[in-house]
Amino acid sequence: MSDSHTLPSAMRYVATRSAGAADVMHIASGPLPTPGPHEVLIKVAYAGVNRPDVAQRAGTYAPPPGASPIMGLEVSGEVVQVGAEVIAFRMGDKVCALTPGGGYAEYCAAPAAHCLPIPAGLSMLEAAGLPENFFTVWVNVFDTCKLKSGEKFLVHGGSSGIGLTAIQLAKAFGAEVFTTVGNDDKAGFCKKIGADHVFNYKTDDWMTEIANITQKKGIDVILDMVGGNYIEKNLRSLALEGRYCFIAFLEGGKAEVDFRPLMMKRQTITGSTLRARSDSQKTAIAGALKEKVWPLLAAKTVTPVIHQVFNLDEIIAAHRLMESSAHIGKIMLKVS
Repeated sequence: MSDSHTLPSAMRYVATRSAGAADVMHIASGPLPTPGPHEVLIKVAYAGVNRPDVAQRAGTYAPPPGASPIMGLEVSGEVVQVGAEVIAFRMGDKVCALTPGGGYAEYCAAPAAHCLPIPAGLSMLEAAGLPENFFTVWVNVFDTCKLKSGEKFLVHGGSSGIGLTAIQLAKAFGAEVFTTVGNDDKAGFCKKIGADHVFNYKTDDWMTEIANITQKKGIDVILDMVGGNYIEKNLRSLALEGRYCFIAFLEGGKAEVDFRPLMMKRQTITGSTLRARSDSQKTAIAGALKEKVWPLLAAKTVTPVIHQVFNLDEIIAAHRLMESSAHIGKIMLKVS
């Protein structure tokens, strides 16, 4: 292991006094993480704020065994230390990374295999907003649910970081894209970025409208982070051999469902969380993104959408914005 420059003896990071509301967070000082043989140490420029961070802070989403207890699942920055077994990156390389934790800090250790180069033409800020959303959308929509060109795709929460990523990638790979949002500003933005059909769930009966638009054939792939009373509606909106994927349950994970149509229509229901996946699975996703998606980012076919940037010591305000759902796109932290 080698150093690119003399590292400080301590770093600033976001700590929590206990599980609870946003104001349990504060800035603390502590030792830098030590990268393992297959890891790199990143001097963090920017970190993304994501729903799982909010859940971890609230005490409902514990980090996996061995992961940093510090929040933060994605960063961009400069490699300043390289583990003994790492050959893909050198000190001084600029990267973005999916991390098992530890992103809300001035220095973060991450598996080298989960790091990617900054896509050509993108800033450090934009790159930090890629890993969590792009890994999640790729593995669920394209790997697991096998969305193909010409199919119909529905994502709920279209103006979220996940939603905007899913809309753009589905469109780039030739799908017809449907989404739901909570207001007209969000609807307009989703249309502008590529959604073919946008429904305001507060004023539109999206299930009926989808049935009309698809002539009752339904949707081939549904990506759902809402759950609750959407579960039954999604299943009723699913096409013959349709695939339905859960990635979160903002409205709860329970519903009363009649599963008989599932058999008649040969449908598939699946779900996953990214953080619990194995290192080898995340490595495979990173490889697929570099090959198939990074060129789309370089060509500006797909673009990350940044809503607002907060300094590290404004973390409470950043989490409160995330919980308000008032944002369109990514909420980011400027770390250094």
